Parts: sequence; structure tokens; C-alpha cells
Amino acid sequence: MALTFYQYKPIQNYLAFKRKDFLLIIGILFFLIGLMGVGLPPIYAIIISLAIYFGIRIFVGRRKKMIEESVGEGICVKCGSKIENQKCPICDRKKFKNV
Repeated sequence: MALTFYQYKPIQNYLAFKRKDFLLIIGILFFLIGLMGVGLPPIYAIIISLAIYFGIRIFVGRRKKMIEESVGEGICVKCGSKIENQKCPICDRKKFKNV
């Protein structure tokens, strides 16, 4: 069963690894090799490495979600405050007081 071009494109974007994912995998592999080099049996080293990998992925995902919620629509370039209703509360307040 073959995939058409339109079915393949979303799958390709979903499964695409970013550079940070490759760096994390390579780092975990080096950690795995180090654990086995110390004398830990391979099955324990694999379990520890997988736990660390998924722990980091979950931590980063939650942190990213928390940052997206705190930023909201964006951050004002001039003063750095959170933009609400597509307006900066500090800069727009200053503009309307001067008028």
C-alpha cells in the first residue's frame, strides 16, 4: 500500500527531527556507553538512558508549554511587557496620556 504525496507530507513533518533532538540522542548514547564502560550491565544502562531521555523530553515539553502560556500573544519590543488584546498595556497607556 503506497502513500500519495499529500498523505506523505504531513507524516514527514510530524516525524521530522530537529537538531536539538539529534544532539539529545547523541548525548544519551554517549551516556549509555559511559555507563556500560563503568561496569553497569547493558540492560540497566539502557533503562537508565531511556528514563533520562524521556524525562528530559517531558521536562522540556512542559517548560515550553509554560512559557507559551506566560507569553500569550507576545512581548512588547520597547518595554518587554506582555501584550494583551494586541496592545501593550504600558506603552499604549503612555501614548494616550500624552494626547
